[in-house]
Amino acid sequence: MDINSYRTIWISDLHLGSTQCQADVLLDFLRHNDSEKLYLVGDIIDFWSLSKKMYWPRDHNTVIQKVLRKARHGTQIIYVPGNHDENVRDYNNYIFGDIVVKNMDVHTTYAGKQFLVVHGDEYDTIAQYHQWIARLGSVSYDFLLWINRILRLIRRMLGIQSHFSLAAFVKFKVKNIVQFISEYEKSIVSTLRDKGLDGVICGHIHHAEIKEMEGFLYVNTGDFVESCTAIVEHFNGRLELVHWVKMEDAALELNKRLETHVHE
Repeated sequence: MDINSYRTIWISDLHLGSTQCQADVLLDFLRHNDSEKLYLVGDIIDFWSLSKKMYWPRDHNTVIQKVLRKARHGTQIIYVPGNHDENVRDYNNYIFGDIVVKNMDVHTTYAGKQFLVVHGDEYDTIAQYHQWIARLGSVSYDFLLWINRILRLIRRMLGIQSHFSLAAFVKFKVKNIVQFISEYEKSIVSTLRDKGLDGVICGHIHHAEIKEMEGFLYVNTGDFVESCTAIVEHFNGRLELVHWVKMEDAALELNKRLETHVHE
């Protein structure tokens, strides 16, 4: 099995305990990617969803076991809780099964760049001061993801393996949501750019990104419910955004393209 090795990996917004978690893709990512340090950047377990309906299939359990196994085998794992698992914030600096809980952390890359690692809901005014709106938005988002899951199954039955996210499509067609993402990015950068840091690595809004803003690097890990993305640090300190597709799906897509090319 091919394994990609990195100095550091950041993943967030897994939403284990929610029907929207793409645990199969997440497990595939964890099996094929290894690192010296692994950051879990919040909303790892979705206690909001679990409070409404108990949902914990076998593959969600396998994800937890896989992460714990990585910790036992020497991967340094840091868990930075988010708003969907905010009760874990009460255990700041505790160690559970070789996993350290930190409400925020500063990561220094091989190149000497310093990044604040934080989930990011702290910089979202809706999540901070209007939680009922945030929960209403979460329900609407879950509904979109539910439809998206059905569409994904239909596309697989039809042999269409290319990734499509209805939620992502809607996000970038609704002006207010696009504006919210932009304002969130500006808010977090304007708050942190004078703190002696080179950048921030966060999650929360399910929109993966690496971009420079006013000389400050804004990095968002994305999620594993919609886009299936992660941020990785190579051994030279370079950061990269990874869009993960299950290895078997990628192989099927490649074979399909090759067959199409042959027939042409």
